[in-house]
Amino acid sequence: MGERNDTSVIEFILLGFSDHPQLQGLISGIVLQIYLISVLGNLVFLMLMCADPRLHKPMYFFLSHLSMLDICCTSITLPKMLACFFTGNQSISFHACMIQQYLSLSLTGTELFLLSTMAYDRYMAICKPLHYSLIMNKNICVLLAASSWIFGFLDALLLADMVSQLSYCRSNEINHFFCEPSALMKLSCSDTRRLETLIFIEGTFVGFIPFLITLTSYIFIISTILRIRSTEGRRKAFSTCSSHLTSVALFYGTILSIYMRPTSMYSPAQDKLFSLLYTALIPTLNPIIYSLKNREIQNALKRIK
Repeated sequence: MGERNDTSVIEFILLGFSDHPQLQGLISGIVLQIYLISVLGNLVFLMLMCADPRLHKPMYFFLSHLSMLDICCTSITLPKMLACFFTGNQSISFHACMIQQYLSLSLTGTELFLLSTMAYDRYMAICKPLHYSLIMNKNICVLLAASSWIFGFLDALLLADMVSQLSYCRSNEINHFFCEPSALMKLSCSDTRRLETLIFIEGTFVGFIPFLITLTSYIFIISTILRIRSTEGRRKAFSTCSSHLTSVALFYGTILSIYMRPTSMYSPAQDKLFSLLYTALIPTLNPIIYSLKNREIQNALKRIK
């Protein structure tokens, strides 16, 4: 991160849900349970995929990366939020805040790229089954997963750096439970028009392009499934895709509603709600969503009991 420009702020105060003091204890209690379930569920998912040779397939390889992402995503925001509530110390240093917002942006971008990679994997499995094992070999899978992480972390650098360069002279109280860029911009007395334009461009690149790849993949997938004559064959094909579609819909819905809207429509309460969804609830639901209809995972769980 670059050196901050003409600002006396050395720390911020995370207000969290202090605008609803009667609900803050309840929210924190629920978030603590969700966080523990999320970390435990994704860790079990990771150990299962590593331990069972039957799950050493491209789809589960990408799912293991999704689980790692979910653990990281919840761990950079929720523990600090819970610490603020349980200790009463709501402060976060300037540099820690900038690191937190960079990691949040990076992991969000990585997940968007990874979801589109997973859609491509399902497209190859259903639409090009004869070429699937040849194209989706180990080297290609590693390259696709690594590219998702690299692009996600590189793409967030410029935006995070510009946020760190803003002058913060209005207040040091962030009306959020973590250092979210939109909430930080509200505290700045700098001209943020260039930053708002960059956010829109970044949202187009990191949001809509992976979304279009995912959408195109599923148009071909659904078209192929509908041509399958066997009812059982169609059911199995839809079953392998429904989990991924559910995760995609939940994640894209919350992310695009936060980052792809005019600044005039900014609502702190709405932002915190959507942020809780993608930082807490979705990472908790992912292991459940991917195991409910997946017999291979269910059988793997039975084998380790």
